[in-house]
Amino acid sequence: MSKRSRFILILAVIAVCFAFLWPSVKWYYVTPKEDQALALGSREKIKDYARNMAISDLKELMAQARAESQEAIPAKYADLVKEAGKNYKAMKKALPSAWTARSLLAAFPSEGDVLAFIEEGYRDRILEMKKTQANAVKLGLDLSGGMSIIIKADLDAAAAAQKEEISDMAVFRAEAMAQALDTLNSRIDKFGLSEPVIRKQGEDRIYIEIPGTADADRINSIIMGKGMLAFHMVDQDATNAFMDYYTRNPTVTFDAEYNLVNPSIIPADTQVLGLYRKDSYGLDERSGFLVVKKEVALEGKHIQSAETRRDDMGRPTVNFILDSEGSKIFAELTANNVNKALAIVSDSKIKSHAVINEPITGGSVQISGFSAEEAENLKAVLRTAWLNVPLQLENQQVIGASMGEESIRQGMKAVVAGLAAVLLFMLLYYRGAGVNAFVAQVLNLFILFSVLSALNLTLSLSSIAGMILTIGMAVDANVVIFERIKDELRLKKGRQASIAAGFDHAFWAIMDSNITTFIAAVFLSQLGTGSIKGFAYSLAIGVVSSVFTALFVSKLMFDFGTDTLKSKHVSISWRIK
Repeated sequence: MSKRSRFILILAVIAVCFAFLWPSVKWYYVTPKEDQALALGSREKIKDYARNMAISDLKELMAQARAESQEAIPAKYADLVKEAGKNYKAMKKALPSAWTARSLLAAFPSEGDVLAFIEEGYRDRILEMKKTQANAVKLGLDLSGGMSIIIKADLDAAAAAQKEEISDMAVFRAEAMAQALDTLNSRIDKFGLSEPVIRKQGEDRIYIEIPGTADADRINSIIMGKGMLAFHMVDQDATNAFMDYYTRNPTVTFDAEYNLVNPSIIPADTQVLGLYRKDSYGLDERSGFLVVKKEVALEGKHIQSAETRRDDMGRPTVNFILDSEGSKIFAELTANNVNKALAIVSDSKIKSHAVINEPITGGSVQISGFSAEEAENLKAVLRTAWLNVPLQLENQQVIGASMGEESIRQGMKAVVAGLAAVLLFMLLYYRGAGVNAFVAQVLNLFILFSVLSALNLTLSLSSIAGMILTIGMAVDANVVIFERIKDELRLKKGRQASIAAGFDHAFWAIMDSNITTFIAAVFLSQLGTGSIKGFAYSLAIGVVSSVFTALFVSKLMFDFGTDTLKSKHVSISWRIK
């Protein structure tokens, strides 16, 4: 390969690696801490923040418009002004000579359109930051702090608790694990933490990883708590009064944990719960609030089975069967509450609600009035009442954020110290050629970090150990090359011939050693778990990048000295002139 081709290839690699690494740089060094906190929140909290900020901005603009304010529009409304200009042009109206709150609001058909546009701006900005965080290098628990949990799902106990015979045990166990995973996802989401890792491990275990500072006791109480499904009566008058209050006071109704700031706005025997629907991503999305009675009207334990059907008109329905005790309770409940709404609550979330049209007796209940997808979601919710999978905490590790910060400092010190020691040795022993090796080392680490970011891998202490080992191996490749060049110089060859022959003779020695190391790293990544995988990944990536920098970058720097600087001698040894 010609020198120009090698130079273009190296530039291309650097450019691609920079593109890979940019999300990490942007997230950790460009994004303010307060914006990071917003992006790390749950989508539910992001939605609330965007809506509340949009309402606050709209109120500010409306107040200025009513006061006939002539003040210039603040810079934060720049996108709104741009959209207003488009609307004026679409309506074939002349643009205002100076934008005021009144002229700005006049560009939109209604206040709702202004609110939607402002909310969209907040939402897109935060979701863009969330996307950046998703593409950035993740810090493992040993660096960022947090908690890891391994939970065992007792599938045998779940099977033994079934009142009906199980026809296919394999299907039942798969459904039970899926139900346990869905329940844990729903519970952990309420913490609003940074995208927790929840995945199946083996046949009956679940691994949970929650980065950042976490209250271990509080998290365990919710993760290990028994999922409660129950029916509650809806207090429609209290709901109407609450929604009126919430519309007028959206930013001060709830605190950060979604508890009412002023509990007196609803009757003492009621509570406010969110009404949730599954969105297109399969996530719970709150669509509103209902005020329900605290007293449980019917416990979910009375549900024996649930399934979806079609009625005579072809509309999807959900049918569930109650036991004898539940049938009596439900018959009395529906007889006393005709034309009132009944809510199905699971894990403090209202999954569905329906109006009782007539008393229901016999123990077989049919609910309708939703799409086929909503029916399937409701059936899954009802199954949590009778498909109970006991969860057992097997292992828990908590790492404080301060310990994680100390690990980062120690890891970075180890990398810098290793790089400095290598540089010092190479400069003292190989003189000018040591500079080539150092530049190759720095670029090697740059490529390694970039690939970690591109593959969305997690950076842990074991990964840093792999990087330090990579530095040593990359030096080994340069040492082999330099010693081969010295051999050629001892034969009284010129600079260009010695360098070319040195690289040629060192090629297979470097490839053999690095290929065997790469194979070992691949096996470690496949057979190992946890920290061993992190070490194996960084080692495998480092092997490939070190070969590239040793054979391409170092060679190009030698050629630059020969062809551009017109050097006649190679500064590579104290004994060879």
